[in-house]
Amino acid sequence: MKLPIFQVDAFSGELFGGNPAAVCPLPHWLDDERLTSIAAENNLSETAFVVPDGDDWELRWFTPTAEVDLCGHATLATAFVLFRDRPEAQRLRFRTREEGVLTVERHERGMQMDFPTRPATLVETPPGLADALGGVEPVVVLRAASTMAVFDSEATVRGLLPYLGYVANMDGDGLIVTAPGDTADFVSRYFAPHVGIDEDPVTGSTHCTLAPYWAQRLNKSTLHAQQVSRRGGALSCTIAGDRVLLVGQAVLYLEGTIEVPD
Repeated sequence: MKLPIFQVDAFSGELFGGNPAAVCPLPHWLDDERLTSIAAENNLSETAFVVPDGDDWELRWFTPTAEVDLCGHATLATAFVLFRDRPEAQRLRFRTREEGVLTVERHERGMQMDFPTRPATLVETPPGLADALGGVEPVVVLRAASTMAVFDSEATVRGLLPYLGYVANMDGDGLIVTAPGDTADFVSRYFAPHVGIDEDPVTGSTHCTLAPYWAQRLNKSTLHAQQVSRRGGALSCTIAGDRVLLVGQAVLYLEGTIEVPD
């Protein structure tokens, strides 16, 4: 069976920036073993699989080791691929297994995704977290789907070298580290070794937690965010009730064909 595949740099306006995602449009769903094998073979932080469903699309996301319930950059990459072949389309609707319907619209600064917020609540600093971060103590720790450690400066976040063995065994979906930005409203990094991603270059889904926190702290509804991984990426976040509108760009890197067993 021959299938089309695309690799897209999401949350970047230039090649070799942002977060690369594979997008694999399918005529119908394959079994989970083959989906997992394709994602593992791609060895990117996420591979998105998309199947037409009437006027909508069904969408699933896989890391090299597991299926995840929400992924921003691979959704942006999927919308980029679909919009590319549908110049008349202004809005796409994706049906997902855990988060219901997600929409992506064309935007003057790229594409805008409508995602649910995932507000975090204050928790005690997990035992051993500061040691796992090289002795750097967070100002505060919160938890939603992921644990989020807040620091006082962008330089601190950039300089962190977490012990990934500790992070892999944390409760929840990995570790977000964040701080006020020097030029952006806030910066972040995200570590998810429990699903095969040591550090994710740019993560849309973590901004479902980051945006509500910084919107409240900074008393702003629209914020400019930078994820300060080695590749780095930028996005705009707007709080709209219990939703967050994430705006970013994407660039095509690769278009080809894969061959998998029937």
